[in-house]
Amino acid sequence: MKENYQKSREALFAELQSSENGLNTQTVAQNQQKYGRNEIAEEKPKSIFLIFLEQFRDFLVIILIISAIISAVLGDVESTAVILSVITLNAILGTVQTVKASESLASLKKLSAPNAKVIRDGNPIVIPSSEVTVGDIVILEAGDYICADGRIIENASLKVNESALTGESLNVEKEDKIFDSEIPLADRVNMLYSGSFVTYGRAKFIVTDIGMNTEVGKIAGLIKNAKERKTPLQNSLDDFGKKLSIGILAVCAVVFGLSVFRGESIINAFLFAVALAVAAIPEALSSIVTIVLSFGTQKMSKENAIIRKLQAVEGLGSVSVICSDKTGTLTQNKMVVQKFYADGKIIDSENGNFEDNNQKKLLLSSILCNDSVCRDGKEIGDPTETALVNFGLKYGFRFDRIREKYPRISEIPFDSDRKLMTTVHNVNGVLTMITKGATDVLINRMNITDSERADIIRTTEELSAQGLRLLTLAYKEISSPDITVDDENNLIFMGIIAMMDPPREESKQAVAECISAGIKPVMITGDHKVTASAIAKQIGILKDMSEAVEGSELDSLSDEQLRDFVVDKSVYARVSPEHKIRIVKAWQERGNVVSMTGDGVNDAPALKQADIGVAMGITGTEVSKDAASMVLADDNFATIVKAVKNGRNIYANIKRSIQFLLSGNTAGILVVLFASVFAMPVPFAPVHLLFINLLTDSLPAISLGLEPHSDSVMKEKPRPVNQSILTKSFLLSIVSEGLIIALSAILCFMIGLKTSDEAGMTMAFASICLSRLIHGFNCKSDKPVLFTKKFLDNKFLFGAFALGLILLSTVLFIPALSGIFKVVSLTGIQILTVAGTSLATLILIQLLKLLKSALKK
Repeated sequence: MKENYQKSREALFAELQSSENGLNTQTVAQNQQKYGRNEIAEEKPKSIFLIFLEQFRDFLVIILIISAIISAVLGDVESTAVILSVITLNAILGTVQTVKASESLASLKKLSAPNAKVIRDGNPIVIPSSEVTVGDIVILEAGDYICADGRIIENASLKVNESALTGESLNVEKEDKIFDSEIPLADRVNMLYSGSFVTYGRAKFIVTDIGMNTEVGKIAGLIKNAKERKTPLQNSLDDFGKKLSIGILAVCAVVFGLSVFRGESIINAFLFAVALAVAAIPEALSSIVTIVLSFGTQKMSKENAIIRKLQAVEGLGSVSVICSDKTGTLTQNKMVVQKFYADGKIIDSENGNFEDNNQKKLLLSSILCNDSVCRDGKEIGDPTETALVNFGLKYGFRFDRIREKYPRISEIPFDSDRKLMTTVHNVNGVLTMITKGATDVLINRMNITDSERADIIRTTEELSAQGLRLLTLAYKEISSPDITVDDENNLIFMGIIAMMDPPREESKQAVAECISAGIKPVMITGDHKVTASAIAKQIGILKDMSEAVEGSELDSLSDEQLRDFVVDKSVYARVSPEHKIRIVKAWQERGNVVSMTGDGVNDAPALKQADIGVAMGITGTEVSKDAASMVLADDNFATIVKAVKNGRNIYANIKRSIQFLLSGNTAGILVVLFASVFAMPVPFAPVHLLFINLLTDSLPAISLGLEPHSDSVMKEKPRPVNQSILTKSFLLSIVSEGLIIALSAILCFMIGLKTSDEAGMTMAFASICLSRLIHGFNCKSDKPVLFTKKFLDNKFLFGAFALGLILLSTVLFIPALSGIFKVVSLTGIQILTVAGTSLATLILIQLLKLLKSALKK
C-alpha cells in the first residue's frame, strides 16, 4: 500500500473526499466524528496521595510498618512513634521529588498551532487548530506553525524548519512531487508535519493525519509506552533490602527463642526482638540516600546540570554508553564557512586573502546575493546565508555597507525547482548579475572548459565527502536589469563556498574523557551519513567508516540481531524516533546503563527510554526537557562528563554511608547475640537502640555522603549494571569492622556488669554510640586516613561527631534524662574505659585497612 508521500494530488483528493475548494460543511462534520479532534491525548497524572502511598512499597519499609503495628499492640508507644516518624519523613521527601517532575505530553500539546487558515466550501477561513480535520486544505505563509501532517498541493518556494522533529539543523526546501520508492521521513519533501514551522515562501497542503496519528502524535505514543527503568542503585537497594530483612528476621527469631528459653516472658522477649529488628534495619538509609542525592543535585546545578529525577544523580555514575544527538548537542547548531574554492585551489576559511581580486569578488558576491542580516548577535535569515554574512564580518566586510555601496536593483528569488537565486547590482557603473546555487545545477549554465568542469566536479566531490554543504557562485555583466530565468545561463564561474555546522570546541575533549572512563559515545542523528561521519571523526567518536550506518539498515534487523549489531557501530544517520528507541533498548539488553542526549521533539521517546535522558536547556524543546532525567543549562556536552564524575563520586559516598550504617548495626547485633548465647543480661534497652539508629548514626552517615569529590573516579571503568552493593570485599569490611566495634562494646558491658546490670547496659550503650561516631572517620576511605590530609577534609563529619558527642553526653550526664533513656551514672574510670576502648576501635580498623592495602599490592 502506498504512503501519502507516494500518492498524487488527485489520488488524495479522491481518497479523502476533498478538492482544491476544500471540504464542505457536511464532510467536515463526518470527518471530525470519524477522526476526532486534532489534539495530542494527555496521560492522566497520578494524584499526590497515590505518589505518597507508592513510597511505602519498599520491602524494608513494609517490615518496619509491621514492627510499628506490633509495637503499638504490645504497648511500646515510643518505638511505634519513632518508626512511623522516620518512614513518613522518607515518604514525604520522595513525594516532593516526584511531584516536581512535569509531564512530557503537556508540552507536546503546546506545539500545536493555536489557529489555522483553511479553505472550506471554497472560502478561506481561520479556525482553531483543534478543529482541523483530515481532508482540509490548509493555507501557509512564512511564520506559520503547521497544525497537522499533510501533502503539499501548491508550493511557492516553501522552506520549513523541521529540526525539532527530525534533528536536521537546516531549513527543508519543499517540493510538490511524487516519490515511487520508500524514503526516510526527513527526505519526504512533499510532506509537511505538525510541530514544524514555515520560514520562507507560501503553500497549500491537504491534511492527511491529525492528532495522535501525526508524526508528533506517534512520538507522544512512544513517550507514553517508553518505560522508565530503575537505576542500578535502586535495584541494588531493593535486592539488598530483601536479603537484609530476611537475615535480620532470622536473627531476631533466634534471639526471641533464646530469650524465652532463658525464662523471659513471651511479651518482653518479643518486644526486645522487635527493638533489635528496628535497630538492625537501617531505617534511616532511604532518607540518607535521598538527602545525599539532593545535595548532589545542588552541586550539579552549580555546574549547569539540572537534575529532574533524583535517582539520575547516582545512575550517571553507572553510565557505560552515551547515545548523543548531533545537532545542537555535539555541534554548535549554526552553519559556519569552513573552506572555499577560488583561483583553482581549496582554501581554508582561516587563510583567506581578500586583497586577491578573485577571492574578494567571491566574498562580496556571497554577501550581495543574500537576504540575511546579522545584528546585535541575532541572525535573521536562512542558516547558509547567515554563515556567508558572518564570514564576511570575520574579515571586516560589513554586509550593510557593501549592500549600500552596490544596491540590489532586481532579483529572481530562490525556488526549489531551479535551486538558484539571482540578484542584479550596479558594480562600479556596470550592471552585474550574480547567481548562487547548487553546483550540479550551475555547472551546466556556465561558460567553462572541459578541464575547468573536471576540476569543479573533483573539488565538489572532495568537499562533499568531508560532510560540507556547498554553494557555487557565478556572474555575468548584463545590459538591462529586467531579467528572467532564461538569463541564468552563460555565466562566469567565481568559486565554491563550503560550510558546515561545526563541532563545539569542548566536544572533542569531552568525548576523549568519556572513552578514558570506559564509556562508549554513540552519535544518533537525523542528518546525512556523510555529514554525521565527518563530525564524528573530528571529535573522536568515529574511527572507521564501517562504524557508520543509516537508520534504514536497522529496519531489516530483528531486536535480537540489533543487539549484536550495535556493538561496533558508533554513528547512526537518517534515523527516526523508533530507531532511536530500538538502539537504546539494544544497548540496555546487553546489560549497559544508557544515557541519551538530545534537544528535539524527536529525541523525547528515547530520552525517556534511556536510563539517563539528558536534554539541552537552551536549544532543547520543552518536550525533550520534560522527558529527560537531567537538563544541561549550558547545552554543553562536556557538562555530561562532569555529571558522570559527580554521579560516580556520589555513589562512592553513598557506599561509605551504607558501610558506616551496616558495620555499626552489625556491631549491635553481635553484642546482643553474644549476651543471648551466653545467658547474660540484655545489653541494650529498646530506647538505646532507637537512639543509636536515629541520632548518633544518621548524622555521620549524612556527612559521609558529603565527602569531597575526587577526580580519580574517572580512571575507573563503569561498574556492571548487575553488580550488587554487597560485594564480597564490601561485606568483609562491614563484618570485620562491626566485629571490632562489637568487641569494644562487649568489653565495656562485661566491665560494667561487675558493678550492676544497669551499669553494664549503660557502658555498652555509651561504648557503641561513641565507637560508631568515631567509626565515621574509618569509612572515609578503603585506605588508612589517620595522619593524612584526607582525615581532616570533611567539616561536616567533624560537625556530626561533635553534635553526636553532645547528644550522648546529655543523655549520660543529665539526671533528668536517666529514667527516659534507661541509663545510670558512671564513675570516672568507667567513662575513661568507654573513651579508651572506643578510640582503640579507630586505631585497630586503621591498622586493618593498612594490612588490606599492603596485601592488594
